[in-house]
Amino acid sequence: MVKAVSVADYIVERLSAEGINHCFGVAGDYVFPICDAVDSSAKVKWIGCANELNASYAADGYARVRGAAMLVTTYGVGELSALNGVMGAKAERSLVFHIVGMPSYQHQRLHKIAHHTLGDGVFGNFVDLSADAACCHAIINPENCVVEMERVIGEARRNNQPAYIAVPSDYALSPVMSADVKPIVPRSNEVALRKAMAIIEERINKAKSVVAFPAFTILRLGLQKQAQKTIEALGCPFATTLMEKCVLDEGHPQFAGMYAGAVSDPKTRQIVEGADLVLDLGGVNFNDITTAAYSAQLDLSRFITVGLGDVRIGDEVIAGVRLADVLSELAKLKPSSAPYRGARQELAPVTGNPSDKITMVALYPRYAAFLRAGDTVVLETGSTSLGMTPTTLPDGLRVEAQVLWGSIGWATPAAFGIALADPGRRTVLITGEGSHQLTANDIGAMGRFGANVIVFVLNNGGYLIERALEENPDWTYNDLAPWNYAELPKALGCADWYTARVTTLGDLDDAMKAARASKTGAYIEIIGGKMDMPPALAFAHSRLREMYGGTP
Repeated sequence: MVKAVSVADYIVERLSAEGINHCFGVAGDYVFPICDAVDSSAKVKWIGCANELNASYAADGYARVRGAAMLVTTYGVGELSALNGVMGAKAERSLVFHIVGMPSYQHQRLHKIAHHTLGDGVFGNFVDLSADAACCHAIINPENCVVEMERVIGEARRNNQPAYIAVPSDYALSPVMSADVKPIVPRSNEVALRKAMAIIEERINKAKSVVAFPAFTILRLGLQKQAQKTIEALGCPFATTLMEKCVLDEGHPQFAGMYAGAVSDPKTRQIVEGADLVLDLGGVNFNDITTAAYSAQLDLSRFITVGLGDVRIGDEVIAGVRLADVLSELAKLKPSSAPYRGARQELAPVTGNPSDKITMVALYPRYAAFLRAGDTVVLETGSTSLGMTPTTLPDGLRVEAQVLWGSIGWATPAAFGIALADPGRRTVLITGEGSHQLTANDIGAMGRFGANVIVFVLNNGGYLIERALEENPDWTYNDLAPWNYAELPKALGCADWYTARVTTLGDLDDAMKAARASKTGAYIEIIGGKMDMPPALAFAHSRLREMYGGTP
């Protein structure tokens, strides 16, 4: 006799077919059947995190590299703890399958008073909250399991955003009822695609100048090669915002620089704002951060925006058109003139004497010089992102940052997930102490699961990003508990990691060499000045009224 497949086993094995080999989560009684299914799987490894929020951040990082991730939490207390990370994944188009174990259908039917509930016998209190954090959801039972899994996978793939899958604990152990369904693969409507391409080609031919913006979604969908081929076929310059740092190599001859409104290089700003046509490939997010406090001067009537599933040209929206298909069609076009060739973006010189204290002017060029092709660098929200993204970086890097959602603490667990997703690349985490204190406990998980991340923690005596974003930087709520950061890895079980605490440029240079040579993880605490901020953050400090509005 063939052993019946349980709902829990089916869910885990079906998601493994989406390229997922790790499951991030925290165990809980209502979700034990899913945890057991993961632990029994030959294809998926259980990755226990310090808490559910960390697990959601790690899953986000993993999904950015692998294209999808699995997150498992228990009902109520677990799923609600994870929602901030799941909603960040939704905002920044990262596909996380969030699986939640619910109390048994039997207890739900009888309205039992159970733990992890509000004590009212109602078991749907949290479904709407978790469902709103995703782009689609399903409550799974043995009868609908096969059909609903294909529906939510297809919808999550179509939007490249999280899916919420809730499973009552007794149903999770029940045998799946078979159904004849096929995987749903998002594809373009051919008529709509031809219509969109005819208009796009006409606009390109009429434009005297064209600039392309490869969006962050290019990276999420793994379309970097296709986007580069398209841009090379068009021959036009391309620019990026903070959210697209290194989506294509900055050493590419058609790279025109990073666009950030008034803090852009003047030539970059002229190319972008003066273009007759802007090809937005993937849906660039022009928010308060990427526009340098709304200082951008962009005429949206000149934009053609190719989203994940539609094309917007002025006020006309053509639905049913996939980004990958548009890139393929654009790559077939022939440029009307010689391709753009800009000046190569060079790395900033490394300056300062070995005995000098560490300043931001000296630090960020050192980060750039430290990084090499094959690294994935994870930037924390705040002064780290704003200091690092304007810095020219070497080719062959992958850069991940949470620019739009901007949840401090994201980068440490995200780096953990990224390191597991692609162990062939070296993951480098650059963070500040304020963000790091929120989620530093998953340094222990890095050591446990052999994620050999190189960690740089800037210790500057508090929340620098918060000090910069208000008139008075000296409020006590911007201060932090003074941790001995360099001692954390050992305390959290990473006894074989290289660690250092550095106060001078010479110490930093030596520590960087040792970290690069380390065969295990490395952790460097960097002592910086309390109000020493990178230029982009100083600019934001000068535009607080524009960012937040005036006092009524």
